[in-house]
Amino acid sequence: MTCSKIFSGDLPELTNEIIKYFINDNKTLHSLILVNRLCCRLAIPLLWENPFSAGNNGFINIYLNNLNENDKTKLNDYGINKNLFPSNTLFKYPSFIKRLNLWNIIASILKWITTVRILSVRESGEQSAIYSIQNTNLSSPSHPEHGPLILIYESIFKIFIENEAILNIFEVSIFSNDDCYYFNIAFKLILQNQIFINNIKNLDLTIYTTFSNVTMIIPYLKSINSISSLNYHFSDYNDLSKSLLPQIINSQQNLKKIVFSSCHNPLNQLLFESLKNFNCSNTLKTIIFYKINFSNIFIFNEVFKQLNALESIHIIECGSLNSFIHQIINIVKPFKLKSLFIKEILQIELLKLLLQKSGNYIENIGFGSLISNISKQQSLELILRYCVKINFFDIIGFDNQNIYLVFNLIENIGHNLNYLSFDYINKSIGTETSSIILQSLGQILPSKLEYLNLTLMIKYANDFEIFLKNSQNTFINRLCIKNEMLESDDILPYIKEYIMKKRRVRHLAVKDLSHKSNDLFNLKDEFKLYNIEVQYYYILSIRLHYYNYFIKEMY
Repeated sequence: MTCSKIFSGDLPELTNEIIKYFINDNKTLHSLILVNRLCCRLAIPLLWENPFSAGNNGFINIYLNNLNENDKTKLNDYGINKNLFPSNTLFKYPSFIKRLNLWNIIASILKWITTVRILSVRESGEQSAIYSIQNTNLSSPSHPEHGPLILIYESIFKIFIENEAILNIFEVSIFSNDDCYYFNIAFKLILQNQIFINNIKNLDLTIYTTFSNVTMIIPYLKSINSISSLNYHFSDYNDLSKSLLPQIINSQQNLKKIVFSSCHNPLNQLLFESLKNFNCSNTLKTIIFYKINFSNIFIFNEVFKQLNALESIHIIECGSLNSFIHQIINIVKPFKLKSLFIKEILQIELLKLLLQKSGNYIENIGFGSLISNISKQQSLELILRYCVKINFFDIIGFDNQNIYLVFNLIENIGHNLNYLSFDYINKSIGTETSSIILQSLGQILPSKLEYLNLTLMIKYANDFEIFLKNSQNTFINRLCIKNEMLESDDILPYIKEYIMKKRRVRHLAVKDLSHKSNDLFNLKDEFKLYNIEVQYYYILSIRLHYYNYFIKEMY
């Protein structure tokens, strides 16, 4: 009865709150559009918050319906028929935009132009011209046919501004002078009406260029002063990371989260020192370091002492971690380290001091494949002693002795454990260790897991069956299985018997290298009958891209 009232429109406020939960579920949102007028009115804005994701382009013609007749005629001169645009629309679609990625906008427009031109050529019968259209690089400003891309690109930003759209998330990637060129075009239009950027909370910057034009974007970025989350992915070869980005940080009044991300490049001291400014000292709550090299920073102690509002620090696969630990273990105030994913060998005494200081805060922890089994054994013993709140545990390359310490740890933290990932690394012992894991793990899992990943060498199907039987009382929201064994028994019958029919999993991904047909995505319709969503392994697996997972979780 209550559900009927909700979707009949009797409880619009409650309906609105429920539909918001489907913001990333386009399939459900499209279905809701057909329920009734209320659901349609509430679902449409969510569908149009980020239409440029993944280079989509089917919506471009709807946006271009807002062009004036003069601009439509210009497009017609470029071979784009203005009759493609709808004569009218039901909603003010451009006003719903909340998230923009400049690269995705360019990709979407290029794809749309190419599609339209190919359709036009096919209608005219000029098949030989299709190859030329597909291989034309319109994105280069120097290309003679660059005109339609620029016209549509400028027009879309004008349409957003004219329709009083307000951005929440802005993503900028600079890899060349061409990227700076497009960025500058957008911002010259945006600054004519800054309402469009006055509510940007999340700014995502990827700066990987040595070109001089990169400095031109700084004044524009400084005009965005509402940022609460800054994600900065950089190389160490540009002036932006050395002296100019601190200007952006210092211009913010309410910066709550910052991400420093690189490919093991050194973090510039001036950049990190900018966190000592008055605003950051009293607002910054979260810092994430991803693949940063700490070798050139000697002021960690000084900076962290001044960050009064800091609630969590996350260190993911960073270099020169021994140097980092040396500096922070002497900080008098609590050091709230929430995530520690180690990819290099640490001095065990330093790790002990770190866990003594921060073990009560650590929730996410993992060890990379480069760490020796002796170091892992010593590290596990320390984790057992000092870490009691582990939520995410990532296990790579343990031998037969260390695996029992892992089991002991899982039993001790079972009430907190929510994400668990196993990945063998040594093929010479992979089959034996995998067998031990499958025969023992199911008995010690908690009653519910959000995520379980098993990347193992599953040679014998009966080992896998033992695991499934022993874990029958555990519900797993996201289960990922990857069998690295090139010749093995078929595990598909057991997946159907113990997972599909018993409905013990909500999202499932299986990749079996020994049985090509057992990439379950090919059987997704069969599993859907049991309310199980099958996805590709490399999409569902968190461990393969857990940096993005943590960013998403804390946005």
